[in-house]
Amino acid sequence: KDGAIFGFEALLRWTSEARGTVPPSVFVPLAEETGLILPIGEWVLREACAEAASWEKPLQIAVNISGVQLRSANLARRVEDILQETGLAPGRLELEITETALIEDFDQALGTLGQLKAIGVKVAMDDFGTGYSSLSNLRSFPFDKIKIDQSFVRNIGDSEQAQTIVRAILGLCRGLELSVLAEGVETLEELGFLGQELCSEAQGYL
Repeated sequence: KDGAIFGFEALLRWTSEARGTVPPSVFVPLAEETGLILPIGEWVLREACAEAASWEKPLQIAVNISGVQLRSANLARRVEDILQETGLAPGRLELEITETALIEDFDQALGTLGQLKAIGVKVAMDDFGTGYSSLSNLRSFPFDKIKIDQSFVRNIGDSEQAQTIVRAILGLCRGLELSVLAEGVETLEELGFLGQELCSEAQGYL
């Protein structure tokens, strides 16, 4: 509403001397396949929490969690340890999880998210609308926030269908008392539409 910055998302990038800039769409699946995503993910979480803990203002930090991390038995314990190490308040950390990661092991994912919530960490469903988008997932899992995928936001200007989908997600989440963030906001037109439709948070290069 007021245009204030409420937080940041930590994004992992790899600049290789041999390969140049390697996108996460290339190296993350390889890291998951080899198991390296566990130490990499833990390093990212620690760095992001330490960085946020050093800020003057108590802004939020969001970190992506992969399906492999979600299925590891000690994720909640490691998150708690890192929060204690870095001194970051749990309520300032938001972990982002995709629907694809959730359905690979529904029961374990539900248990892990419950443990994370017990610590006081916030949990967001990332890229909503592009995965399985099962409405039952919104009821089953203890999400604090839904992130509308950027593919819908970037078509708001010239697609009534995209506008309708965004409005529907916003209305649904209001009814479920879930916070909503729209990803990929790059123009004032997109931001204006989202403000008009009472979307509470926006993220993007704008």
